[in-house]
Amino acid sequence: MSRKCQVTGTQPLYGGSFSHANNRTNRRFLPNLQTKRIWVQELNRFVTVKLTAKAIKTVAKNGTGEIAKLVKQGVIKAR
Repeated sequence: MSRKCQVTGTQPLYGGSFSHANNRTNRRFLPNLQTKRIWVQELNRFVTVKLTAKAIKTVAKNGTGEIAKLVKQGVIKAR
């Protein structure tokens, strides 16, 4: 699977790194992804999703309705 949040769509960002000697190199800023098994009340089952830490907080606050919509659309596979 790619390094992408299944709810927010967050992907790696690209930027530059500068050393003390002003050497410049390219680098990637990777998102903080976590694989979680979440109970979705609307579907009455568990769903395994790959979320960023910020998306986990958002789901905890607002509920699992958005995940249920994505499962019904086929974006997220329910196991």
